[in-house]
Amino acid sequence: MKRAFPLVLIAFLCSTLSSCELIGGIFKAGVWSGIIVVVIVVALLIWILAKIFGGGRS
Repeated sequence: MKRAFPLVLIAFLCSTLSSCELIGGIFKAGVWSGIIVVVIVVALLIWILAKIFGGGRS
């Protein structure tokens, strides 16, 4: 039953969206996900480097 949900979702999306809209939506989600991940990784790297190289000095 749990396997049927993704198939139903894909079938629903294929029947309601044209192929170009569906592919466009996937790429937009991918781009925004990528941007968010890069920003988080860069912020984490800056935070770690600040902790290592004296960001905690008071």
